[in-house]
Amino acid sequence: MNEPRRQFGGAIPRAGGAAIDEGLRQYMLGVYNYMALGVAATGLFSMLMASNPALMMAIMTTPLKWVGFIGILGIGWFAPRVMMNGSKAAAHAMFWIYAALWGVMIAPMLFMFQQQGAAIEIYKAFFITASVFGAVSLYGYTTKRDLSAFAQFFFMATVGLLIAIVVNAIFFQSGLMSLVTSSLVVLVFSGVTAYETQMIKSLYREGSAMNERTAIFGAFALYGSFVTLFIHILNILGIMRD
Repeated sequence: MNEPRRQFGGAIPRAGGAAIDEGLRQYMLGVYNYMALGVAATGLFSMLMASNPALMMAIMTTPLKWVGFIGILGIGWFAPRVMMNGSKAAAHAMFWIYAALWGVMIAPMLFMFQQQGAAIEIYKAFFITASVFGAVSLYGYTTKRDLSAFAQFFFMATVGLLIAIVVNAIFFQSGLMSLVTSSLVVLVFSGVTAYETQMIKSLYREGSAMNERTAIFGAFALYGSFVTLFIHILNILGIMRD
């Protein structure tokens, strides 16, 4: 699960000038395009992996799934620092490693849906995710309300939901609890997406060399939120179908 970027919590700096200039539009377009490339790469990687039943069984029945999960959490924690302070090459590498790890985590879900003859649910989940993401990101981009006040809440809610998901996966394996936690994740990360969009917009500085770094960071943040929404919307559809 992608966490809110708490190191950028608190008051969000405002981009200079009231008008949204062409530079800002190009900056945000670059963020969304790079994020979309990450989503597409993850989808392609996941589908290729899901076509290999032996590989899927190895991931689902061994500790490999936890290795991927821990890897995602680790990169989610360290990557923002690297992207804002390290080299551009390291920032790009972090993004694509993150996208690949999410592909490893998503592939078993896609495999199970395909085995159950419910591949249509994957496409439904993607359409719903894209619609929700687009709506809340647009809100975050256009609203005049400062959403940074919710940063601490989003962080605490994410931690709580992460613990609940892990506990349920290891101990209870309850379908009802999975449905409840996935529903809450969708609600929380809808808010996180709006907050991240506003934060990314506010990091733009006209003519600044830092814009490329913040664009990569922005794509990373929004990518993680998009994939998190997709996974839990797909889980909700799967539980409701059963």
